[in-house]
Amino acid sequence: MSTLSDWIDDVARELGIDELGELVDPEVVQPLVLDMTRDVAHGVARPAAPITAYLLGLAAGRAAGSGPGERELAEGWAEHLAARARERAQP
Repeated sequence: MSTLSDWIDDVARELGIDELGELVDPEVVQPLVLDMTRDVAHGVARPAAPITAYLLGLAAGRAAGSGPGERELAEGWAEHLAARARERAQP
């Protein structure tokens, strides 16, 4: 296991969200969040990347149990936000 995977597991456990399964699975979280934050950092501004990730987490938490699965919601919003950031980066 990598240092990043270990960190994700440890933080999820400390925050009491490790029972959320795929949402905190490093194999799901790493590409989803890293790709989205990369696009936001390059398309909007570097400080926007962690703030956008935080807001995405709040949206997924708020929507928990109220419609599409949290994973699908997070993936959809992450893709949407990344696309918007890439559009902003276009000259």
